Amino acid sequence: MMWEVPVGLESEAARLRRGDPAAFEALLERYQNRLYRYLLRMVREPATAEDLFQQTWLRVAEKIRSYNPQRSFEAWLFSVARNLAIDHLRRYKPESLDEPLATGETRADQLVGAGPTALEGVIVRERSSRLAATLGELPVIYREVLSLRFEEEMKLEEIAEVLGAPLSTVKTRLRRSLEQMRRRLESRGAASEWQV
Repeated sequence: MMWEVPVGLESEAARLRRGDPAAFEALLERYQNRLYRYLLRMVREPATAEDLFQQTWLRVAEKIRSYNPQRSFEAWLFSVARNLAIDHLRRYKPESLDEPLATGETRADQLVGAGPTALEGVIVRERSSRLAATLGELPVIYREVLSLRFEEEMKLEEIAEVLGAPLSTVKTRLRRSLEQMRRRLESRGAASEWQV
């Protein structure tokens, strides 16, 4: 009698550890959008994010045997991506990772909003653009925690694992990043539109 093997994230990770190329494809397909979006938030350059995305999967293929199945595969994967992004930022961005970027050097992602009318659609896009621009001005340590929490919908404990930081540090960064977002939006007169 054959037992059915559950086809889930952990079984795909286990199959990848055994060298199954189909598991690699399944994991790549599962995480390609989320991982690319996270890297894009970190480095803010699409071409660089694509390079780091590819480097992340190469590193996963190289290091999968060192992956501990007791840990979350998702947290391990995002940790690999984060380490590569931080290395890149240190090499190519001489400013401190804690310092905000100069105003006007940010790239706002154009987020498409859906609304019943064309006017409402324009308003949603304007707000999204303003929010994305404000997010882009934050220091990388705040951008990444906001991205992981609200775009990737990770729990605080998972974020702590990705960052390799204590849970209290993650909570502090999240609080500070939301405070900075609020201050920046208020300075632009946009805080009344958002409940940040």
